Amino acid sequence: MKRFIYGLTLAAGMVLATSCADKLDELLENPNAVNATTASPDFLLNRIQLDFAGGWGNSADRGARLTRIINQFAALYQLAYGPNAGDGKWSTAYAGILADINLLLPLAEEANLQRHMGIAKTIKAMVLMDLVDTFGDVPYSEALDAANFNPKLDEGEAVYAAALAFLNEANAHFTVATSSGTPNDYFYGRNYTRWNKLVNTVKLKYYLNTRLVDAAASKAGINALIADGKLLGTGDDFAPRFGTSIADPDSRHPKFAGQYTAGGGDYQSTYFMHHLYVEKGVDDPRLRYYLYRPVLRNTTDVDEQECITQIAPPHYLVGDFPYCNPAGDRGYWGRDHLDPDGIPPDGLKRTAYGVYPAGGRFDNNSASNVNNINLGMKGAGIYPIMMAAFVDFMLAEAALTLKTTGNAKTYLTSGITKHMNYVRKFAVSGPESAVIKAFEPDATFTKNVANYVALIGNEYDSQSSDDAKLNVIGREYWLSLFGNGKEAYDLYRRTGKPVKMQPALEADPGPFVRSLLYPNIYVVTNTNAVQKAGLAEQVFWDKNPASPWIY
Repeated sequence: MKRFIYGLTLAAGMVLATSCADKLDELLENPNAVNATTASPDFLLNRIQLDFAGGWGNSADRGARLTRIINQFAALYQLAYGPNAGDGKWSTAYAGILADINLLLPLAEEANLQRHMGIAKTIKAMVLMDLVDTFGDVPYSEALDAANFNPKLDEGEAVYAAALAFLNEANAHFTVATSSGTPNDYFYGRNYTRWNKLVNTVKLKYYLNTRLVDAAASKAGINALIADGKLLGTGDDFAPRFGTSIADPDSRHPKFAGQYTAGGGDYQSTYFMHHLYVEKGVDDPRLRYYLYRPVLRNTTDVDEQECITQIAPPHYLVGDFPYCNPAGDRGYWGRDHLDPDGIPPDGLKRTAYGVYPAGGRFDNNSASNVNNINLGMKGAGIYPIMMAAFVDFMLAEAALTLKTTGNAKTYLTSGITKHMNYVRKFAVSGPESAVIKAFEPDATFTKNVANYVALIGNEYDSQSSDDAKLNVIGREYWLSLFGNGKEAYDLYRRTGKPVKMQPALEADPGPFVRSLLYPNIYVVTNTNAVQKAGLAEQVFWDKNPASPWIY
């Protein structure tokens, strides 16, 4: 509670009206409130790490829905993403994470807690970049001044530059010879070599996102990172793991907790499932790890799935998009993009999250309900925030578009292989191991991966243009981003890949969300705030054509 009071006070200009100034002055003088004398750097860093994971989960979920990795509810984009949609992210970032980091850094500097500062500045940089990626221009230079209730916007490019500076500072904190204190490191267990690799990988993402702003700087920056050789590799994945406790606080993966408690939960995306086993004519080796089917055949009951008796909308027919269910009558039960229908009695039949990354069940055709908290890995999943495989996909994109060091196809096939092997290793590390190996022995999985990689390699070679090759890279990266819609959303806006995404059921759902509207908690309390004209406003690094370039 003390931390909350302090964070609320410090970031008051972001969330409260000026008329509250007198009351806030009282809080600033409250002897029970956390201040620079009473705050614990260790406890602050604990809170920062936990809030960061939660805030990232918000971005990952929203991006997954926008990029058809999981179903996006509502009929129109503006109904799904009104001004309230960003309230949680905004308050978590400003009144939580950034306020706590602001308090932590001078305390850590005074006590020579170099590793505390390195972790905090890495997280600060990632949060600032995420704010820009989400909203565009955001308050920064005036944002955390407790005496300023009306902070002005900073240009997104300037905030990105500040984030890059924090990343450079973080690397110095991780490598300095003398440091006091031993922080609780929930992510890497005090392995600062891995933190250094993460910092460099976030810089890779920085340069890739900004390649349409300054291609020469991006090429030089990425080539320098490749030459340095300190990017995330196998075993360095930045993927915080969840527990299995259902007590308060619930330590399970949110997707498991939301689905394996009573069934129901998210609808999977018809389009994503189509790409996992229909589009190429072969099953993606991760299919049974990503998804679990409570039923093995498609329903014939219109009360359970209304669309089975309906003809696809005309624009679906013209574009030859999958509709209602993926082909094959295999029981993969989801929904189309922007399907606003009510909820029928299908809670125990719709396709559920599997063993990766949500910590659920492996699909061995057992076809049973998922309303049991003791199933599968019991929620001990991960947040795949930044994985070694993602590095290869990003380098493939850079090699193709910027002509950076390395071969795009080599990076592509390496990224696919790394990700599939990670999914398998993760899945067999828990209580599902015996079930998985009995259904799919190691040799079978390895053969399936090799065949899939060869298929994609041949497809890549057959493309007649760099743009078509980029689509192969983008599509395979997208398929590897199950659980991480944050990177998928950035990829989609940055490249427009994969192409021919399943459209909304409505012929005109409004423009695609290129950035969120400013949150109500900012607009109605800040006299300097001006709401955007709409969801089509592009962030500074998105120099691509206006919508409907993507949709």
